[in-house]
Amino acid sequence: MNNTNKATTNFHKRNKHKSGYNLDALAAIYPDLTPFVFVNKFDKKTIDFANPKAVKALNTALLFKHYDVAYWDFPEANLCPPIPGRVDYIHHLSDLLNKSELRENISVLDVGTGATCIYPILGQSVYNWSFVGTDIDQSSLKNAQNIINKNELGEYISLRHQPQTSLILKGVIKEDDQFSITMCNPPFYKSETEALEATTRKLKGLKKDDKPTVRNFAGTYNELCYLGGEKAFLHNYLYESSLFKEQSQWFTSLVSKKELIKGMEKSLKKLGATQVKVINMGQGNKLSRILAWTFSS
Repeated sequence: MNNTNKATTNFHKRNKHKSGYNLDALAAIYPDLTPFVFVNKFDKKTIDFANPKAVKALNTALLFKHYDVAYWDFPEANLCPPIPGRVDYIHHLSDLLNKSELRENISVLDVGTGATCIYPILGQSVYNWSFVGTDIDQSSLKNAQNIINKNELGEYISLRHQPQTSLILKGVIKEDDQFSITMCNPPFYKSETEALEATTRKLKGLKKDDKPTVRNFAGTYNELCYLGGEKAFLHNYLYESSLFKEQSQWFTSLVSKKELIKGMEKSLKKLGATQVKVINMGQGNKLSRILAWTFSS
């Protein structure tokens, strides 16, 4: 019997999960994963990736085993981040910072940190970075603060509330802030209907089309949706970044739709960006990309 989930070759070379993961070892450190592990028809141990509770248990186990996390919990309604894909973003940011000769005292602004506080806890664990996380949802921030407190990370991670749902950087960046890099995993959908349609397609891909439609990574409206969708969010983000060009060396974002890149590059040129980079990355079974830009000379 094969106890190791298959390798994913498109992950970053430093990603601990690029060779797959051993479910027996993960269940040993996080026993709550055990009820979700079964042997499939190929005689391989796996979990039901269409089951939100199984997905949450797997990702919790990955954090416990590989990232020195002692506590990680959040309401079932909130988005459950897939750890291998999330840490890939962190690794690519490290490469970008190294090439820019930014290697010490790294401070990161995480836009939309969410209830799980996932990027700050990963970035702190892997690279010892410090973070400021922002969010429009106060209940998400409360849960994130609980994760920070229980893992004794208050020295490294602080949180700020964004009171205006239409704004991204305005209102949360302070006059004396200096960040090495800003990161963001934007909402992808215009509406809950669009998000639900995407979930239906995903579940069919997992061959679970006979089950009720449930997002296997969950997610609230604020996490998944923005008026105008991903394109509107990103162009607002580009514009606002130009207002804080002296306060972050780099700005970055995940971009799910490849066709948005050209328009963003044109906008950044008009806004005065001095460098724009597109970094291709693996996000599990799909390809994604990071757009990075700076106004520094």
